[in-house]
Amino acid sequence: MDDKASVGKISVSSDSVSTLNSEDFVLVTRLGDETPSTNNGSDDEKTGLKIVGNGSEQQLQQELEDVLMDPSVTELVCGPDHLGGVEHGYPTTAVPPRSGPVPPKLEIVLPIQGAKESELNERSYRDEPSDLSPGTPVPDEDSVVFSKLTYLGCASVNAPRSEVEALRMVSILRSQCQMPLDVTLSVPGVSEGTVRLLDPQTSTEIANYPIYKILFCVRGHDSTPESDCFAFTESHYNSEIFRIHVFRCEIQEAVSRILYSFATAFRRSANKVPLAAKAPPLTPDSDVFSFTVSLEIKEDDGKGTFSAVSKDKDRQSFKLRPGMDKKIVIYVQQTSNKELAIERCFGLLLSPGKNVKNSDMHLLDLESMGKSSDGKSYIITGSWNPNTPQFQAVNEETAKDKFMYMTTAVDLVITEVEEPVRFLLETRVRVCSPNDRLFWPFSKRSYTETFYLKLRPMENKERKSNSDTLYEVVSLESETERERRKTTASPGILSSGSHSSMVPSPPEDDEEEDNDEPLLSGSGDVSKECGEKILETWGDLLSKWHLNLAVRPKPLPALVRSGVPEALRGEVWQLLAGCHNNDHLVEEYRTLITKESPQDSAITRDINRTFPAHDYFKDTGGDGQDSLYKICKAYSVYDEEIGYCQGQSFLAAVLLLHMPEEQAFSVLVKIMFEYGLRELFKQNFEDLHCKFFQLERLMQEYIPDLYAHFLNVGLEAHMYASQWFLTLFTAKFPLYMVFHIIDLLLCEGISVIFNVALALLKTSKDDLLQMDFEGALKFFRVPVPKRYRSEENAKKLMELACSMKISQKKLKKYEKEYHTIREQQEQQEAPIERYERENRRLQEANMRLEQENDDLAHELVSSKIALRKDLDNAEEKSDALNKELLITKQKLVESEDEKRRLEEESAQLKEMCRRELDKSESEIKKNSSIIGEYKQICSQLSERLERQQTANKGELEKIRMKVEGCEKCSILFSKEGRLKVLSAPKEGSEEDTDEEKAVLKNQLREMELELAQTKLQLVEAECKIQDLEHHLGLALNEVQAAKKTWFNRTLSSIKTVTGAQGKESV
Repeated sequence: MDDKASVGKISVSSDSVSTLNSEDFVLVTRLGDETPSTNNGSDDEKTGLKIVGNGSEQQLQQELEDVLMDPSVTELVCGPDHLGGVEHGYPTTAVPPRSGPVPPKLEIVLPIQGAKESELNERSYRDEPSDLSPGTPVPDEDSVVFSKLTYLGCASVNAPRSEVEALRMVSILRSQCQMPLDVTLSVPGVSEGTVRLLDPQTSTEIANYPIYKILFCVRGHDSTPESDCFAFTESHYNSEIFRIHVFRCEIQEAVSRILYSFATAFRRSANKVPLAAKAPPLTPDSDVFSFTVSLEIKEDDGKGTFSAVSKDKDRQSFKLRPGMDKKIVIYVQQTSNKELAIERCFGLLLSPGKNVKNSDMHLLDLESMGKSSDGKSYIITGSWNPNTPQFQAVNEETAKDKFMYMTTAVDLVITEVEEPVRFLLETRVRVCSPNDRLFWPFSKRSYTETFYLKLRPMENKERKSNSDTLYEVVSLESETERERRKTTASPGILSSGSHSSMVPSPPEDDEEEDNDEPLLSGSGDVSKECGEKILETWGDLLSKWHLNLAVRPKPLPALVRSGVPEALRGEVWQLLAGCHNNDHLVEEYRTLITKESPQDSAITRDINRTFPAHDYFKDTGGDGQDSLYKICKAYSVYDEEIGYCQGQSFLAAVLLLHMPEEQAFSVLVKIMFEYGLRELFKQNFEDLHCKFFQLERLMQEYIPDLYAHFLNVGLEAHMYASQWFLTLFTAKFPLYMVFHIIDLLLCEGISVIFNVALALLKTSKDDLLQMDFEGALKFFRVPVPKRYRSEENAKKLMELACSMKISQKKLKKYEKEYHTIREQQEQQEAPIERYERENRRLQEANMRLEQENDDLAHELVSSKIALRKDLDNAEEKSDALNKELLITKQKLVESEDEKRRLEEESAQLKEMCRRELDKSESEIKKNSSIIGEYKQICSQLSERLERQQTANKGELEKIRMKVEGCEKCSILFSKEGRLKVLSAPKEGSEEDTDEEKAVLKNQLREMELELAQTKLQLVEAECKIQDLEHHLGLALNEVQAAKKTWFNRTLSSIKTVTGAQGKESV
C-alpha cells in the first residue's frame, strides 16, 4: 500500500483506533439449537396500548416498560465471567454444515501455560509445518514493517479504551524512559495476524501481540511533545490485566501511517469457504474420528481430599452438596481412525442449564492436563467454586422429586486440525442436603458421551505448509444428538440430501424460524473495513474541517449519507455535535459523577438490560457497565428537569462504543439539548405525541394504503414508534443500522427519524398489509429488527431513507395541524369532561406540589435542626474561646509585672556592671603601670649587666696585657690566659711564682665571685620579670573571664526576658 499523506490527517482531535467490535469468531450452531421462548407466548398475547387521543403520560410510560424492559433481555443478563460473552471460534456438538457464509474466526491463545504459548507463537512465526494452526500469523509479505522506532516501555492501565489515560501514560513513559530500545515494528494486514517487535540488527523476534488482544491504539496530539509517539493497549493474562506499550517514531509523519496500518489490521478477515453442505454420515469412515469423553465431579470430603460424587440410579443425575468446593475431571480418549494428538486445553467451561449459549458459559480455573498412566486418554482437571453468583442455580438444594441440567464444555487444540474443538456434555444434577450420605462405594460416578468429529483434508492452495496435512472441521456430533436426529428426521429428507431443516438459514433469512425470540439490543458486528479511497476522501475533508471547525465542509452531508467509516466515527460524531471544545463539560462531568443521583436505582436496573448481546456491556460490574452507569448518573444530575429517562442508556452505550466516557457524556448532552431529544420527555410527552401525528400524516402522504390499513385495524403510531423516537432506534436494531442512523441524526437533525421510520414502514408494507392488530405489533417487535442484521439489507434501508425528501416546512405544517386539532378537541370536549380532566390534572399537580411541600418542609426541619446544632456548637466554642481569652489576659498582666521586675533588675545589673567595669579598668591601668615599671627595671638591669660585662672584659684585657708585658708572668700564662706547666723551674723563682700565683688566684677568685653575684642578680631580675608577667596574665584572664561570663550571661538573660515579654504583649 502506498503511503498517502492524507491518511495522517484522518484523526486529529482523537487520534485513536479501537478494536471494540473487532473480535470475530466462528460459531457453528448445534443441530436443533432453538431456544424456546422464555415468555411462553405471553408477548404474542400483548395487544399493545390503545391510547385515545395519543394517550397519556402514564400509559406511555407503561408502554415504554413493555418495549424497553423485555423479559428475555432480563433473563439473558448474566453475572461476571471470564469469557465476557465471546462466542469462540470452534464447533460445538452436532454441527451440521451451513450453506451460508461463515463469519471470520479469530485465534484463541491459551493464557494459562505461558511457556507453551510462547513456544507455539515462536514455532508459528518460523512457519514450521508441524505447528500450523488457524491462529498462525500471516506470512511476512502480508505485513507492513516500520523501522526507526524506539520502544519506550509498557505500563498497566485500568481503562484500556480511555484515550485520556492512554495519552497520560504516553506522556509519563516518554519523559521518564531511561533505557529506550530501538526496534522494528511489523503490523499484519489481517485480523488473524500478530504484531511483532523485531531487533533492527538481526531481525529476530523480541515480542509478539496477536491482533485480537490489541484493544486500542492512540497517537500523541499535534503541537505536543508526544506528537511523535503512539501506543496500543493489549489484554494480558486472560484479559484480567491491561497493558499499554509506547513507541516513539524518529519520523513524525510516519505515526499516522502506523495507525492506519493498525486500522487495516483491525478489519475483519475474508470469509472462509463454506463448510460442506452434506450431512455427516451415520457410520464412521475414513474422515470421521470418534472420541469418548467422560465427566467426573469431585467434592471436598472434609478430609483434605476430593472424592468423586455418586449418581442417582433412577435419574442418572449427579448428587451434589451445596457450598462445597468441587473439581471437574474430563477424560478424553480417541477410539477410532488415525490418532490425533491433543496439543493443549485452553478452556474448561461450565454453566447451569441445558442448550445454553456460548456467551453463558463460565470459565473454570484449569489446574492440570496430562495423559493417563496407560497413555490412552487425556485427563483435564479444573476447580469449581459453586459459591460464585453465576453458579447459584446449582448451589441451592433441589427438591427430592426434581433435578436440573448442567452443561460442561472442554476446548481442545488438536494437532493437524485447523480449528479448536469443543466437546459439550449435558448432564443431570441434583443438589442434596449436606447431611445426606452421598459417597456410596459402588455407585457409578462418571458420565460418558461419544463424539464423532468429521474432518476434511484441506486443498494444497488452502494449506499453510506443504509438508503437513491439515484438516478442516466439517462437523462435530455427539452420540445423543445422532440418535435424536435419527428419531426426529424423516427418511425422505435424509435420502434426498436436503438439509434445510437441519441447517439454520443465514441471519437475514431466519425471521420465520424464531419469530418469538426478539433480537437482543447490541446485536450485530460492525466492520471496520473501508476502502482506501474513502479513507483518503475523509482524511482530506477532516483536514480542511479542522482548519475552520465552525463551518461544516460542503461534501460532508453526502459522505455522511453513505455512512461514516467505523474507525472515524468517534471523531466525526464529536465534530458534528460541536464537541471539539468541550473542556468545560469534561470538567463538569468529573464533578457530576461524584454526586448522588435520586434515580440511582432506576439507572442500576436499566444498566444490566442495556446491550446484553454486546461483550463490552454484558459483564455485571465490568468496564462497560461501570462507564455506562457513570454517564447516566452524571446526566441525571446535570439535567434536573428531565433527569434519567428509560432509553437514555441505549444512546449512551452507542456513544461509549466510539469514544471515552467524558466525550460520550458531552455528545449526549448536545443531542439532548441542541438536537431537541429532551423536548420529547417534557410536558407529559406532548412533543412526542406531535411526532406521532407528523409520522401518521407522512404515512398518509407516502404510504396511503398502509395508513388506511392501520386505521382499519386500530393501530396507532404510538403503539410501535415510541421506541423509535425515544431511543433513536438504538434499543432493538442491529448496531450497523444504529450507527448509520446516529451518523444522519448528528448531521441532519432529529427529523431523520421520520425518514428511517417511513423507510421501515415502506419496506415492510407488503407484510403489514396482511396482518391484523396483534400480528402487526408482533411483527414490529421481532421480525423487523432481525431483517436488518445483514449489512446489505441495512444499507438498502438507509439508502431508501436518505432518498426520501421530507422538508422542514412540511413538518412545521403538520405540527400546526396537530396543535389546531388539540385545541379543537379541547373546545369540543364536554365542559364536565374538560373540568374533570382539568380537575384530575390539578389534583395531580396538587399532589405533586404537596409532595414537594412535604419534602421542602422536611428539608426545612432538617435544616433548622442542623442549624440549631451548629449554633449550639458555635456557642460552646465561643464559651471556650472566652475562657481562653480571660486566661490569656491574666497571663498578660502577670507577664507585664514580670517584665517591670526584670527591667528593674536589669537597671541594677547595668549599674553594677558599670562599677565593676570602672574597677576593672583601674586595675588594668595599675597593672599596666606595674608592667611598665617592670620593663624599665629590666632594661636598666640589662644595661647595668652589659656595662659590667664590658668593664670585666676591659679589666681582663688589661690583666692580659700586663701579663704579657711581664716577663715572669708571660712565662706562667699563655696568650689565652691559661697557666703553663714549667718542667724545671728554679727554686728562687718558684717562690716568687707561688706568691704571684696566689695573688692572681685571689684576684681571679674575687672576679669569679663578682661575676657569680652579677649572674645571681640577673637571675633574680628574670624571676621578678616572670612573676610580674604571671600576675599580669592572671589579671588579664580575670578581666576577660569577667567580661565573657558574668556580664554576658546577665545581658543575655535580660534580652531573653524582655523578648518573651514583648511576644506575650503582642
